[in-house]
Amino acid sequence: MVRLKGKDKVIGKNLDFILIFIFIALGVGFCMPLLILFFGSLADQTEWTGRMQALLLGSQDYIEWQWIPDFPTLENYRDLLFYTPQFLILFWNSIKIVTCILLGQMLIGTPSAWAFAAYEFRGRKFLFSLYVILMLLPFQVTMLSKYLVLDRMNLLNTHAAVILPAVFSTFPVFLIYRSFTGIPKELLEAARIDGAGEIQIFAMIGLPLAQSGILAAFVLGFLEYWNMMEEPLAFLRDASLWPLSLYLPEIGVEQAGRACAASMIVLIISLFIFAIFKDSLSKGIVSSALKG
Repeated sequence: MVRLKGKDKVIGKNLDFILIFIFIALGVGFCMPLLILFFGSLADQTEWTGRMQALLLGSQDYIEWQWIPDFPTLENYRDLLFYTPQFLILFWNSIKIVTCILLGQMLIGTPSAWAFAAYEFRGRKFLFSLYVILMLLPFQVTMLSKYLVLDRMNLLNTHAAVILPAVFSTFPVFLIYRSFTGIPKELLEAARIDGAGEIQIFAMIGLPLAQSGILAAFVLGFLEYWNMMEEPLAFLRDASLWPLSLYLPEIGVEQAGRACAASMIVLIISLFIFAIFKDSLSKGIVSSALKG
């Protein structure tokens, strides 16, 4: 073993302190927008107008920002949750849309991924390659074709216009497939020899062993569809059908405190889901990468 001399140890410790300082500075920088949102949501409109008048009115004067408001209040949250029906309507729209999308993806994507991973059939590689290509296409490329199909099906300006295309997304199939491929083929053959049916093998072996990948697809799907904006804007004309992600742009500069509160509510729900499934998300992503 190589022993470090006294001078080398000092240099090593200094480098550690420098790296720790850099990481702390980066962490503070990343968290600063969240802190601004949080403290801004606790300031009333009078305080916002007085200190951020230059920003709100678009003048050339300097703005004054104070981290902790002089008189912290929860009135922005109270107004949103109890006196703003539009916010609650859009909130429950988001819950409905995201829940239906995720349930549909799990019911359709999970068996599809199992079919690709557990069975050999003609055209399997070509079809899976097509899935990967479709996964890489951005919404702007497929928007026109989706719009025409939904129009022929008379689904435009309904929640189904947003839900159905997302249900058949290929990304969860790709992610869950990687988890299924980690199951040994010998285990499946042994189960078949013991008399287990294909549905029983899928339910008793496939789903439990690929749980991390399924939950990772669930969490990533939630974070994506909870914040989606392009699809509702393209397919929903009635503002009462919009999800919560489209409520924030509708808030004017004269309601900056309420906008911060609405942003915090949207963020808290995402953080709550991430905190619950954090371990499953990391395990699912790592296992998918290693098995790719």
